[in-house]
Amino acid sequence: MTFHRGILPIALALGIYVAAALGSVGFSRLASAHEFTMESLINAFVKIESHEAHLIARVPLEILKSVKFPVSGREIDLAAADSVIQQALTQLDREMTILEAGRPLVASRALGRLTLPSDRSFESYPDAVAHIARPIAAGTSIFVDQGFLDVHFSYQISSPNSRFMIQTAVAPELKNYLKFAIRYLPLSDESRAMMITSRSGRVALNPTWYQAAAGFVTLGIVHILSGIDHLLFLLCLLIPVRGIGEILRIVTAFTIGHSITLVGSAYDLAPAGAWFPPLVETLIAASVLYMAIENILSVNLRTRWLIAAIFGLVHGFGFSYGLKENLQFAGKHLLVSLFSFNIGIEIGQIFVLIIMLPLLALLLRRVLVGPAGMIILSAIVAHTAWHWMIERGDVLWQVEWPALDEAGITILARWLAGLLILGGGVRFLAMRSHVRRRFHPSLNGGELPDSRGQRREASAGM
Repeated sequence: MTFHRGILPIALALGIYVAAALGSVGFSRLASAHEFTMESLINAFVKIESHEAHLIARVPLEILKSVKFPVSGREIDLAAADSVIQQALTQLDREMTILEAGRPLVASRALGRLTLPSDRSFESYPDAVAHIARPIAAGTSIFVDQGFLDVHFSYQISSPNSRFMIQTAVAPELKNYLKFAIRYLPLSDESRAMMITSRSGRVALNPTWYQAAAGFVTLGIVHILSGIDHLLFLLCLLIPVRGIGEILRIVTAFTIGHSITLVGSAYDLAPAGAWFPPLVETLIAASVLYMAIENILSVNLRTRWLIAAIFGLVHGFGFSYGLKENLQFAGKHLLVSLFSFNIGIEIGQIFVLIIMLPLLALLLRRVLVGPAGMIILSAIVAHTAWHWMIERGDVLWQVEWPALDEAGITILARWLAGLLILGGGVRFLAMRSHVRRRFHPSLNGGELPDSRGQRREASAGM
């Protein structure tokens, strides 16, 4: 069985790719039902002063199941609640921990009060402090599980320049459904906000550059190893490839492509809106499908590196979501964290390739032998990618697309200009490579073109 060795022109191929991705939206016209999980949120401030640290938190009563407030009918008996508030303060002091230089701090003072769900005092730190210090107004009615317990813990610290961390173990049975929104207010630095859960462990409030780097390298490794769609794309890229030089060329092109959009997204140069993430996820699934189909129908390894670079741009947007969700933990080391995350992705890719390539070679030589083996393996990947594309297209179908305003046009123009510059550079490198192969004997197996465009053997003296 023979196979056509060329591929469609790149412009036509990309057109088919985009059409397949967007067309998948139309295959799922009936919106499926989604289940929504009610999430709880603890709002908190961590304030560092010269000799004290302060933790102020607003805890929903619905998550304090182990604390039984006295009730009168459907309302909390506020007159008899003081002793239970003290019990809750003792429990929360154990479950919400501030650490200085790795040492857990013990609260030197603790205040608490019950609050109506309509209260807005936690919009700023001074308002929250003043609110907790005030007694509850006479005649206030708070229904069971419908208000808040506001708490204020004060801790003695050695220095405001110490390294501080925070950890929460409030209602661990809720896992990721209980969010802990923290606004960190250092003494002599910019304030920052972050969102953690009981699964986050100890989180640095003011990390050093090497703490941020180590954390984001690990994050990048975990992100690529858990991204099955990215790994299947790499697999499809390399199924027909044999030489180590060609492998390095393709993987490098993919790395450059995803690094461009990853960096751009980290600096808010990517389109914003609820429509963009599902679009990117659909395009990623379509990229896997495209590469699998190309492996089945036609393979041209001369242009595969270029396809890898172009699709790498799309995958970079996908990588950026894992990064942007965690930039809150970078502190003031944004650039270090960004490059560390990218390094982590490359380390993960190298690890995958070290395992994948020998297994792939063994599979294609011993089990799925010959061209039929490549077709079978690619068909399995194509089947998986098709279902991904349909499922993600269904999500995309339900998103409301925004009107193209001035800001959107500006972002689009920037990316188009960047892609044109990138495309020009790629074309220049491709033409230069073609010229070198045409006229350099060592790149053409010792042959040179004669005056009629035909090859002739290079003389020994040349």
